[in-house]
Amino acid sequence: MKTFVLSCLLTGLLFVHSFRSDAQIFSLEAIKSYPFPSDLTSSAQGSRIAWALNEQGKRNVYVAQGPDFTPRKLTNYANDDGQEITSLSISDDGQWVVYVRGGDHGSNWDDDQPVNTTSSPVQPKVQIWSVPFAGGDAKAVADGDEPVIAPKNNQGTPARIAFSKGGQIWVVPADGSSAAKALFNARGTNGSIEWSPDGSKLAFVCDRKDHAFVGVFTNETTPITWIAPSFSRDRSPRWSPDGTKIVFVRTPGAGGAPDSSLTRKHQAWSLWTADAASGTATQLWKAPKTLAGSIPTTHGGVNLHWAANNRIVYLSYQDGWPHLYSVPSTGGTPLLLTSAPFMAEHITLSHDRKWLLFSGNTGPDKLDIDRRHVIRVPVDKADPEVLTPGSGLEWTPVVTGDGSTVAMISATAQRPPLPTVMAFTKGTPRVLGQHLIPAIFPQNQLITPKQVTFKSPDGMTIHGQLFEPAAGEASKKSVGPRPARRGPIERSPAERSPALIYVHGGPPRQMLLGWNYSDYYANSYALNQYLASQGFVVLSVNYRLGIGYGYNFHQPANGGANGASEYQDVKAAALWLAEQPQIDATKIGIYGGSYGGYLTALALARDSRLFAAGVDIHGVHDWSQQRTGSSQTDRYEKIPDADKAAKVVFESSPISSVSTWTSPVLIIHGDDDRNVRFNQSTDLVQRLEAKGVPIETLVIVDDTHHWMKHTNALKMGNATADYFKRILMKQPTAIK
Repeated sequence: MKTFVLSCLLTGLLFVHSFRSDAQIFSLEAIKSYPFPSDLTSSAQGSRIAWALNEQGKRNVYVAQGPDFTPRKLTNYANDDGQEITSLSISDDGQWVVYVRGGDHGSNWDDDQPVNTTSSPVQPKVQIWSVPFAGGDAKAVADGDEPVIAPKNNQGTPARIAFSKGGQIWVVPADGSSAAKALFNARGTNGSIEWSPDGSKLAFVCDRKDHAFVGVFTNETTPITWIAPSFSRDRSPRWSPDGTKIVFVRTPGAGGAPDSSLTRKHQAWSLWTADAASGTATQLWKAPKTLAGSIPTTHGGVNLHWAANNRIVYLSYQDGWPHLYSVPSTGGTPLLLTSAPFMAEHITLSHDRKWLLFSGNTGPDKLDIDRRHVIRVPVDKADPEVLTPGSGLEWTPVVTGDGSTVAMISATAQRPPLPTVMAFTKGTPRVLGQHLIPAIFPQNQLITPKQVTFKSPDGMTIHGQLFEPAAGEASKKSVGPRPARRGPIERSPAERSPALIYVHGGPPRQMLLGWNYSDYYANSYALNQYLASQGFVVLSVNYRLGIGYGYNFHQPANGGANGASEYQDVKAAALWLAEQPQIDATKIGIYGGSYGGYLTALALARDSRLFAAGVDIHGVHDWSQQRTGSSQTDRYEKIPDADKAAKVVFESSPISSVSTWTSPVLIIHGDDDRNVRFNQSTDLVQRLEAKGVPIETLVIVDDTHHWMKHTNALKMGNATADYFKRILMKQPTAIK
């Protein structure tokens, strides 16, 4: 018996070694050392740019100035304390840099509330900070959020910052020379601040729950001008260049007879222009009454701007893709600026208002549908141009105030994201701050994920990225549906790899063939690379409900809580993976966070025979408890299909299939989660323990959905990898 056990142990060790011998081993700490830039911005004059940089949890502001654009660290926050930097901007004259420190601005609720990842007895604050671009001490000028710097100031006076606090709008000088004061008081929750071009007036949105107004504030002695008040919800005010008019978005107010909650319906919206002085408005354009004509839900929503030559530019999904349009401010037929089948996101208007710049998933390479490149298009001509073709990825472009330079963030499959500049007249992009990549970062050991496609049972084409251990990198080509083999390829167990399905969250996200533009998904990309280095084959699946593949993919029938139609894509990915000759089909795991945690739990609950183990990271498990406002139990009028909808919602939830859940699972959740309620996991844990499912748990105290503290992201990643190695590779628990 002892000999048998020893033989099995040696066989297991050899089996594990066969996975690891071909892989280039590095630690999660090493790959997670990458710097991550965000909030790239430019001044309206000159050639100054700024960005926030997260270096292993230490978040700071960096700046650079043309023509050399040498990065310079402007702040000195030295701790991994979970305090994010957002709303970064530079005053028009380039003298001041303003930002918000604190909060969790990717949350579904309480995004402006403090985050205390260190469990400090003294709670952090969400504050507006300013610092001279030339350098000096950063100063907290006010408690608040969403700062907007006035475009012009009286000569000799510091820039003014308008910001939101407690649902009202305040103002404070950028140098903090005097205390912040409320500009006015208006009933409701006030925000979406827009200074007029000369800085003399301020447009804003006043949200009064079932309706919302656009207002214009002039001074303390002049009543607020309400722009065409109605029973609608108005949003996104934008000034004309001369400051006399405003364009805004109008959507219906709340109310109406209860309607089916299962039937997809057009979400109406229209564009209106108004005289800023009188408030009189007229409808400029109305979206077609189709599903695709509904108000867009991709990055930036409508992305409304008042451009040069009195053109109004906006984004619409009406032709099946999130495309840019331009229409004269006096009315007329809209001009489609981007007509090819690709999406536009991260859209900015050049400071001269003549160009739209954005990142899009298009280019000369057929693989570009799973990348991002910087594209520009004139506001009055359908002539888009890809500025950065190639195998890299580029996003969030801005133009400097002098119009000479395009700044962006770029990455490759190996190099992590960094700020990058190129001449507006085109040329070779120049990456800034490569010295900021730590020496321990394993850039030369990272693999290039391969594009794979396969069909879901209903015929939908699904894209994924395949991460294979380094020995499997011989082919860099796109992998399509694998042709039928004439005969079986026999492989010994030692030649087959365990595999993992990675399921992204969102769900309106797209995983790419390289580093992702989201810090949350850059973390996932790093973890997938690490898991591949440990000997796993990882398939990241872009299931329906995601972006990048058109409206019908993004907004499918019976998705999410209304039927979970996207789960068939996840299952199809696992079945495709199981057919690959290098994969051990008995050792396929699944993991994901947020919506990916939901689909992980659904997979384990419905198909434990297919999925041998899973890691469910802050997933939704009971839609009826996550969603609110759908029951209307206090109304005499009822939703006509309320009973049927409740049944569909339950059956779309993992808890409905716990009876068939047998595979082991690790459940991870931060208990200050502001996107998925922590009780989603406490409830599931009780159900699984009662059924006797093998379960492990990890609670991360006082962190949010986004792992604001770097060491907590490491804890989550190492726990995930260790779990799969123990369960699928039979490795002993690592001693730490």
